[in-house]
Amino acid sequence: MFEALQYEFMRNALAAGLLASVACGVIGSLVVVNRIGFITGGIAHAAYGGIGLAFFMSWAVLPTTMGFCLVIALAMGWITQRQRERSDTVIGVLWAVGMAIGIILVDLSPGYGVDLLSFLFGSILAVPRGDLWAMLAVDLVALAVVLAFYKAFLALSYDGEFARARGVPVGALYYVLLLLIAGAVVMLMRIVGLILVIALITIPPFIAERFVRSLGGMMLLATGLSAVFVAGGLWVSYAFNLTSGASIIAVGAAAFLAVTAWGRIGHTSP
Repeated sequence: MFEALQYEFMRNALAAGLLASVACGVIGSLVVVNRIGFITGGIAHAAYGGIGLAFFMSWAVLPTTMGFCLVIALAMGWITQRQRERSDTVIGVLWAVGMAIGIILVDLSPGYGVDLLSFLFGSILAVPRGDLWAMLAVDLVALAVVLAFYKAFLALSYDGEFARARGVPVGALYYVLLLLIAGAVVMLMRIVGLILVIALITIPPFIAERFVRSLGGMMLLATGLSAVFVAGGLWVSYAFNLTSGASIIAVGAAAFLAVTAWGRIGHTSP
């Protein structure tokens, strides 16, 4: 693996993965404790509509997809706040419609053949240096927001009704969280692709939650685990000539299964 770092594209890939680990650890922890993985998956898959719009209009992919994701996140937030009993159905519809719009717009894009797999399953080895600065910006915004409103997010995550009674702006924080998720989705799109985003956002925090007793500790451990999974996945993909995004998820999934099995063995042992 170390000899591979002599290549700039491998150094960029590792840097992109480490930057993405921060978003996975911080934002992913909030996703897990608030149990909004389905909404996160909906945002991730609907984001394909932004990719299709970018190619159809000949706009820059990253900012166009980011804007599209932010709008989708706000729409899903509005739906889940006002129609809770039907929110899963509507989110599923937005999920499917977003992907359908993206595919249709890509098909209609004049004179351009788009590699759909690079967006669906990631292309971390093709991350340009310019995208690293955009990823850093997303990380800094996420860290600043979470640090500024940490206690409010903590109250929202573990007892929303109590937080509302204490005057915490639960509704506004919920929208802010969904916007942060949208930013993370666009960042991770280049790492593991839209199909696998939900796994990288949820697996490290899920594992971390078993070993810590605080939300802050969960975020720190999840960030470290994400970095390990990314580095390990890159090594596996380099050593065995496999797809990088899928290799990263496979390493994370192996850790998830190992921790789950260990937990069950521990509960059943005399």
